[in-house]
Amino acid sequence: MAGSIRICLIADNFIEDFAKCVSSIRSYSDVPITIFASGKELASYQERFKDENVIFQKNKLGWGHSINYFLNNSSEKYLVIMDPSTIFTSDAITPTLEQLDKGFQAVGWRGGLVNVDDQWRSVDDKGAGEVDVLFSYFLALDRQFALSAGGANPSATYYRNADMELSLALRAAGAKLYQIDLGLIQERHHGYHDSDPDFREKKSKENYNRILEKYRGRSDILSARR
Repeated sequence: MAGSIRICLIADNFIEDFAKCVSSIRSYSDVPITIFASGKELASYQERFKDENVIFQKNKLGWGHSINYFLNNSSEKYLVIMDPSTIFTSDAITPTLEQLDKGFQAVGWRGGLVNVDDQWRSVDDKGAGEVDVLFSYFLALDRQFALSAGGANPSATYYRNADMELSLALRAAGAKLYQIDLGLIQERHHGYHDSDPDFREKKSKENYNRILEKYRGRSDILSARR
């Protein structure tokens, strides 16, 4: 089963924390890992992670383009989009594969239901079960289905809310999404806490505004309320 899935990580310049993430995966799984590193990071990542597949990209791509690169340039049935702040504390791959093989097109560690009473401006975490959106701390995708749904929006240069946009695009294409409890923890999220605040807020707002414009009011794409 493990041969049907690959973990995809985007390098974040914090190599020691990144190494802890990779080490935690290797403690519980031999699943293949692809690391996407930009030119200035490539040499250090290639040296540090010789046994992993490090993809070189001369110019750093935004989040949406990076996700689509993974989708288009992998051969596995399933891909896990995972943030380097996420740490394995047990095998997270086997239970994820079990849910994917039950017919879900996306399975993730954190997510929730769109709060329609709040005019789609927030998401409620209802725990394990079918959901509207999943977050990219640990997000497993049926690769071909994600491609057929259009993949990630190339306009999403920053991850925040872009994973929600991808989730709703999957739902609009008929996907079922499942939130699962896994043996994972999150350490410092450099993509959020160590990014430029003005850039972070500007890009997050742009991503969410696209969600509201494209999907707000489309109750037909939401999962059952619970």
